[in-house]
Amino acid sequence: MDPINPGSEEYGHDTEGEEARQARGVPAQTPARARVVTLVSGELLLTVNPVDGSEIEPCPPGQEPPAPRPRTPEERAEAARATAPPVPSGPAAPALPLLERQEERERLGGILTRGRCARLIGSPGSGRTALLDAVAADCADLAPDGVVRLSGHHRTPTELLHELFTAVRYAPDQRPDRTGLLDRLRDIGAVVVVDDLEFGGASLDELLAAAPECAFLLAAGPETPAPSADAPVEEVLLAGLGRGAALELLALAVGRPLTEDETNWAGDLWFESEGLPLRFVQAGALLRQRDRLRVTPAEFDAFGALEEAFGTTDPAAAAAAAAAAFDGVEDPDVELREIPLPSLGEGAAPAALLASRLSRSAQTALRFAVALGGEVPHQAHLPALVGDTHADAALGELMACGLLSPVGPRYRLAAGVLTQLLAHGYDHEAADRAHTVAQHYAWWTAHPSVTPDRAAAEADALLAALTALIPGTGDTAAEHRATAVLLARAAAPALAAGLHWGAWERALRAGQEAARLTGEVAEEAYFHHELGVLAICAGNLERARAELEASIGMRGVLADKRGTVAGRRALALVADLSGAHAAAPRAEGPASPPLGTPALRGPAARPALPRPEPVTAPLPGGPVRPAASAPVPAFPGFADAGPTLVARPGTAEKDPHRTGLKGGILGGARRNLVAVGAGALLVAVLGTVVTLGATSGNGETPATDRVTSDSTADESGTEDGLDGEEPPAEGEADPGETGRATRSDSPSPSGSGSASPSASTDPSTPGSPSPSDTPSETTGPPTETTPPPTRPTTTRPPTTAPSSPKPSSTTPKPPTTSSSPPPTTPATPTTEPPTTTPPSDGGETTTLGASSGTPAGSEPPA
Repeated sequence: MDPINPGSEEYGHDTEGEEARQARGVPAQTPARARVVTLVSGELLLTVNPVDGSEIEPCPPGQEPPAPRPRTPEERAEAARATAPPVPSGPAAPALPLLERQEERERLGGILTRGRCARLIGSPGSGRTALLDAVAADCADLAPDGVVRLSGHHRTPTELLHELFTAVRYAPDQRPDRTGLLDRLRDIGAVVVVDDLEFGGASLDELLAAAPECAFLLAAGPETPAPSADAPVEEVLLAGLGRGAALELLALAVGRPLTEDETNWAGDLWFESEGLPLRFVQAGALLRQRDRLRVTPAEFDAFGALEEAFGTTDPAAAAAAAAAAFDGVEDPDVELREIPLPSLGEGAAPAALLASRLSRSAQTALRFAVALGGEVPHQAHLPALVGDTHADAALGELMACGLLSPVGPRYRLAAGVLTQLLAHGYDHEAADRAHTVAQHYAWWTAHPSVTPDRAAAEADALLAALTALIPGTGDTAAEHRATAVLLARAAAPALAAGLHWGAWERALRAGQEAARLTGEVAEEAYFHHELGVLAICAGNLERARAELEASIGMRGVLADKRGTVAGRRALALVADLSGAHAAAPRAEGPASPPLGTPALRGPAARPALPRPEPVTAPLPGGPVRPAASAPVPAFPGFADAGPTLVARPGTAEKDPHRTGLKGGILGGARRNLVAVGAGALLVAVLGTVVTLGATSGNGETPATDRVTSDSTADESGTEDGLDGEEPPAEGEADPGETGRATRSDSPSPSGSGSASPSASTDPSTPGSPSPSDTPSETTGPPTETTPPPTRPTTTRPPTTAPSSPKPSSTTPKPPTTSSSPPPTTPATPTTEPPTTTPPSDGGETTTLGASSGTPAGSEPPA
């Protein structure tokens, strides 16, 4: 045993020295990275992410896949071999001819040659698949795209159309959307053979209309829904074999002529089975097993020495010896035992008797098939499931006995076999076997060496194991459902990457149900996310939105940031595809509203919508009262976009004719309340300023180190100001009323909504700071009046030294007032002219503006 290069005897023990290798500094093996596959579905780019969930986005420019191209004949042949069932290992079944089917074969070929569609109806076991194989061989060169074999078992029309597109066109990692699929199928001309069809009616019409250039040969059972009355399909009925053909088929299956007793037994079987070919194939297997039991090595090797030295006797050799004995060849060393013929009931339902005479591996494989509802795993999985390295040969035994039938690329139990095995107790411990299969498939599908195509080929057996574990009962139900979650989690990305989206959806729904029952919220959120992405690809946006919102909610509770981001991206794509983010039309009008603050004004007024008509008639309780009128707003200048109720809604209905300030405020918009609050705040501020101005003059002479309401400073820094004392002009206010604020008689607010300071500033230096720390406002609420044109006086800034202001050498003319009222507009009320109040003792002159601290017009001093 080499410690460096371990051999096969150390398989499964390669992790025993992991801690020792890490102690020596040898890095541990890195885990396998998740398999991420990028697909194109229509105009969307799908990234299958098995960790956080698939991501979907519009296909970026430059990443569009190449256009699908027709497959070459060699590629079509390779695709046909990939979709055919594998050749079973083990003893081969005898090749049987097609008996009494020549008439149906020629009729079906003629229908397809004319370009029409045919539907073959026959009971299970009547030989439909063998007849389809013969007709497909006859029509191999009939269509330009050849013959395409499809399986309708558990398939929808959409799945069959996608499989048809994949078989004829080469488009790797592409799944066209519905529109693109129909466009590409119109150019396909092939003979499409569909076995085990499970739908009819409108679904069948959809399938036929999608490929108008194809001739369809459909095989279905009597219980399948019939096509519509106007469907271009001709039906062909497949009946059972006649007595002579049935006896001939039995003799070919046994490999020797029948004895008289066997012929009589076969006649009774023909009457009981109505001539179904499958019953005579199984009856031939019963007679072959009877021959092997009559001639065994134990008859001439009592101690088993020959069997130990040369192996087990070949069953074909034993059958040949039995045939020689029946032919009259006498061998003194061989003694034939008397084995009775099977009863008529055993011949009509021979599954249990056939299984009892098979090898132990074949019997175990049958039990696994029963646990999976008739689905048989691939022969490569049987050694791991059964526990026998030669268990793959069990598939050949079962096929030779007529217990299996091909379905697409795999096998399943033949018609009636499952029911017969269930009656004989083959479902014992079926839940545990399904659990074993699920554990095996969960490991196998997640292995990096398994391609998505191989996983898609095992989809039916995988889904059968998945659905068998969900309705569990007993103590092992929780464990089985947890295994179902693991299997769905591992198989869903593989099925999506393999473009088997029908199986992908079924796996997601089964996994979501199992996760819900086990309480695994994170896994349930993943399945909801994947179902939402699948719904986006299918064009079902409402379903996608519901699934994605459920996933985002669950992942938000779990604080799964990456998963939540992936879900929100997909949900944003749903909103884009559904048109929820369409740009609203911009309203015509100015950029900012003409009145009020733009931030406080609501949106533009919406057009009035017509009131809907009442659904029911009014109750007979009297005349209908008129609708309440809209409340009168308190501020008519502000056009409301819509009434905003501040009080309870019932108040408006009680008094619909309420007017006044209270009614206007309560019934107006929010901006009216904001205007009222601003006005109240302005009144409070002005009252405070007036009070401070009235109480600040304590002495006769104002302080020289500050500027009060009786003195202003000129920021221009020039010396041409007015100093000294000057009596007030005629008609001006008394100097003792300096601290009072003048206000307009008009109660309407100013258009600017802001108060003007009393200090006069130079327009040339608007940004210079004022020398006063706290300038006082001596004006009242601003008005919209236009002041009369006067010649305002200029003032001199105070000196920095704490001394009394010096009188100016030049004295400007006092402001003149007109005896006549100033010219005003008719709609604007007039106010008193501004007053010039000289200080009481050597103060400077203060000019009170009407609405602004900047003079309306200034002239240089004379």
